[in-house]
Parts: sequence; C-alpha cells; structure tokens
Amino acid sequence: MDKPWLAQYPAGVPAEIDIHQFASLKDVLAASCTRFADLPAYQSMDTVMTFCELDDASRAFAAWLQKVAGLQRGDRVALMMPNLLQYPVALFGVLRAGMVVVNVNPLYTPRELKHQLIDSGAVAIVVLENFAHTLEQVITATPLRKVVTTQAGDLLPVLKRLLTNAVVKHVNKLVPPWQLPGAVDFRHALAEGRALTPGDVRLTHDDLAFLQYTGGTTGVAKGVMLSHGNMVANVLQVAAWMSPSLQDGKETLVIPLPLYHIFALTGALSFFSKGAQTVLVTNPRDMPAFLKVLRTSRFTAIIGVNTLFRALLDAPGFADVDLRQLKLVVAGGMAVQKVVAQRWKARAGVPLVEGYGLTETAPVAIANPVTVQEWSGQIGVPVPSTDAAILDDDGNAVAVGAVGEICLRGPQVMQGYWQRPDEDAKVFTRNGWLRTGDMGLMDARGGIRITDRKKDMIVVSGFKVFPNEVEDVLTMHPGVLEAAAIGVPDARSGEAVKVIVVRQDPALTQSQLLAHCKLHLTGYKIPRIVEFRSEALPKSNIGKILRRELRDGGAAATAPVAPMGAGKAAARAAR
Repeated sequence: MDKPWLAQYPAGVPAEIDIHQFASLKDVLAASCTRFADLPAYQSMDTVMTFCELDDASRAFAAWLQKVAGLQRGDRVALMMPNLLQYPVALFGVLRAGMVVVNVNPLYTPRELKHQLIDSGAVAIVVLENFAHTLEQVITATPLRKVVTTQAGDLLPVLKRLLTNAVVKHVNKLVPPWQLPGAVDFRHALAEGRALTPGDVRLTHDDLAFLQYTGGTTGVAKGVMLSHGNMVANVLQVAAWMSPSLQDGKETLVIPLPLYHIFALTGALSFFSKGAQTVLVTNPRDMPAFLKVLRTSRFTAIIGVNTLFRALLDAPGFADVDLRQLKLVVAGGMAVQKVVAQRWKARAGVPLVEGYGLTETAPVAIANPVTVQEWSGQIGVPVPSTDAAILDDDGNAVAVGAVGEICLRGPQVMQGYWQRPDEDAKVFTRNGWLRTGDMGLMDARGGIRITDRKKDMIVVSGFKVFPNEVEDVLTMHPGVLEAAAIGVPDARSGEAVKVIVVRQDPALTQSQLLAHCKLHLTGYKIPRIVEFRSEALPKSNIGKILRRELRDGGAAATAPVAPMGAGKAAARAAR
C-alpha cells in the first residue's frame, strides 16, 4: 500500500524496525542492564536504583516465583501498586520467570478487582498494603494462591524505609486494617530469591507478556493479549521515533502517569531500552510533591495527558521549575487541547508532541514527529512498521480527506482479547485491520485527524469509562428506574461522565446516588453531572437507550458535582 506519511519522517527515523533484535522483553532487560549497568534506571522518593541493582532484584523475584511460590511458565501474576521502585522489580521478575503480568488499578473497588482477577485467572498478586483491604474482601472468590504485600518504603535505604512506612501507616493513616493469612512480605520474598538461581526460560515473540485490561470498543473490561513480540515491537518503534531528540544513556524521564496504564508502561520501557533514568511520581495529584520532583530531577523528557499538563500550568509553583534542559514532551491518552498546547509551548519553549494509540496496539500507533514545533490538531502519522487506513463500515478505503474509521495494522497490534473470540471478530476486518472505534480522516501527506468517536466510550483524563458499566451500577440502586451515561466536554479532564436518571423513588437525591456510585466505581468513573428526568429516556424500537440522542439533544446539566472520593482516593496512594 502507498505510505505517503514516510515523507514526513525526520532524518534518522527508519520506515521499518527490526523486531528480531530481541526475542522478548526479557532480552530487552538483559541488554539494557548489561550496557548501562552502573547508570541509574529508576528513581523514587529521592532513591536511585541502578540497572545492575534492578537486574539483581528482578532476578531474585523471578527465582522466588518459580522455586518458592511454585508458579509455572504462563501463570498470570497481578500487580496492584502505584509508581514505586517495587513495580519495575516485580514487573521484570514476572516477565523473566516466563509468567504474564496482569496490571491492576490499585484504586479499583472490590467489584472491579474481583472481575479482573477471576477473568484473568491470576494465581498470584503483588499488592501495596494500602490496598490490601480491598483484596481481602474478594480473595476467597478468586483463583489467587499467593499474595505478596509490600509497603511504600520497602526498597528505600533502611532509615528512610522505616520512617516512610511509619508515616504512611501511623501518621497519614493510609493503610486500612487488613488480614490476608499466608501473605508474604515483598522484602522477604526477595531475600529468599537471592539465595536461589532462577530457571532460564526461553521466550519468543509468541509468548504472552501482558493481559492489559480495557473495554476495547464495547462492553465490560476485557484482557488485551499483548505478546512479547507486540511489546518488543512497540518499544523499538517508540525508541526509533524518539531518536532525533534523545541520546542513549543521557536522558532523565519523569513518569507521573501510573505504570499500570499502557501509555506510561510502554513509554517507560522505551526509555529504559535507551538507558534513560526514569523518575517515578507516586501521586501527581500531590502538586507540591510533584513540583519538588520536577525542581530537583533536571529532567529532559516527560510524558503525560492533557489534564496533567494543564494542572502543571495552573500550579503556582510551576513558574519556578527550570525547563532549560527539557527536550521532549509527549502527550497521549486523550486529545490535547489547543489552549493547553499553546500555553505549554509559551512556558516551556518545547511543544507537546501528541501521539495516539490503544491498549490493543501496545499502545503507540500514530504520532507527530518529535521535531514538530507547533500543535496542529492532528494525531500525527503512523510510526515505523505501522499501516493506517480510513475505512468505511464494509472495510473499504474511503477517499483522501473523507471521514471513516481509523484502522491499523502492525507488529504491535494485539493477539486478541483473552478468551473472547466473539470480541475479536468485532474489531478485526477480514483483511486483518484493527478497527479503532475512532472516526477520522487522512490528508494527502498521511497526516491523520480524529473527528469523532464511533462508539460511546468516554475518556476521562486518558482513562476509559464505559457507559454500560456506569449504567449497571446506577440501576443497582433501588431508587433508579433507568439511567444512561454519556460523555460531556470538560475543561480539565477532556470529558466528564454525565448521567441522566429516571427515578423509581421520587425521594432519591443526587448525594444518595453518588454515595452509591462511590461504593462500586473508581473515582474517575464517578459521574460529575447528574440530571434527573421525569419522562422515559429515548429508546430504539428494540428498547435500547439512544445515548447519541441524549448527547445531541444537549441534555442540560442540572447539578454539576465534584467526583466524590476522587481526590481522597488518589491521596490513598503512598506518598
């Protein structure tokens, strides 16, 4: 097929990447830890872990999983923690043991956690003890056999570790009481593993690396099967795309997004492959602490979402952050707003480089060249070894400049949805194109612009919210007759969840409904706007609620509210 976008590639960026450079992420780890052994790999809470130290710790955890926990190749291991040094140790330990990582949002409610653990078949979990009480509520209904708990300061120097853990638990009281009989302390697992030698598991591109949960284009959360080949491809694609701006072993990346999110995960792995130091931000909503990290780390790159960059620009202390060494700022996960892009360029002197992808594409598939100087409103062009097309509902290409569905092919495209071949059939065309669910157009030079979302998915600060799930929770309340959830524009989060509710109980109040939602939904899924209606919601001839009609009808907001628990939930992550 024609690839007009190749003419927009900066000098040095290849049209194709060699996926066979590495057989697996385990090989990526080995190569980086050998080449950059004494350089800092990760930093958290002012503590640095070198590539060599990461290699040793992850090797110990792999040995413990294999020879103490008794897990086998292909077993699924859940990771439920924010950005701490324990995360990369556990991540690489699981992968080098030949097992599969199941990333879990630590702010999940018991209902959400139970679904993911059962669906993935996870047999082990590493959980920050701040969230162990959530696991306690559902563990007997899951296939889990091994639980490893960790405290926020576990991998810090001894005095700082003791102080940090004491403050988190006894001063800030961020650890609710929990009981998980048989749980193993993370530090104890590492100590046992260091006395053992892990088995050398030979992995290939076909081996599964991650079950990364998403709603895909429809329905409840599904496990996206990302193989080692998918992940190696995207790591190499992103690394090649960044090459005009970055030097191996010379960069410092700030990661304020949670590593359990695919955008942050692959971004961090790509920088890792180039020997960069990655500074982990545990709680970016703690703006004073976040600004302190930015002032002291002398970072050369940062990745984030539109809402994060806006929050930084609005923060009083951001004016004091030295950005003279900044080379690259990447924005993804949601659309970049023009006003944010313009303000950022004026403040930092470097543009927000916008990219696009899906969990199903590991995730980067389209991006603006890192050499761009101004925001264009486009999501960019396909990255190396990636094809993009704008197709109609029958899978045929539309004319240049015409609107259709953005479809993708490339080595980073998922293997499919975990145990859901019916869903695979919905998203792949006969010719192997992945339907993204996003409508857009491509110009004559291969630049792509998103025009609308084909499905009803809502994106709040880069996180996907699925109306079916919100509506299911709403209708669990005995006072609700029927309900619909839609996305509405929001200046800070891009979109916010709005719900339109017909009451069964006329006395049902907004505060009662939101308190109910708080019990069953993570903070970013909780409605920001509630509208009560007395008449029935519009429906199709088969009884399906017409969400698009509700959106297009301009349903007026009657009661904007703060998302109950969102701020507190974020604060529960260890500082």
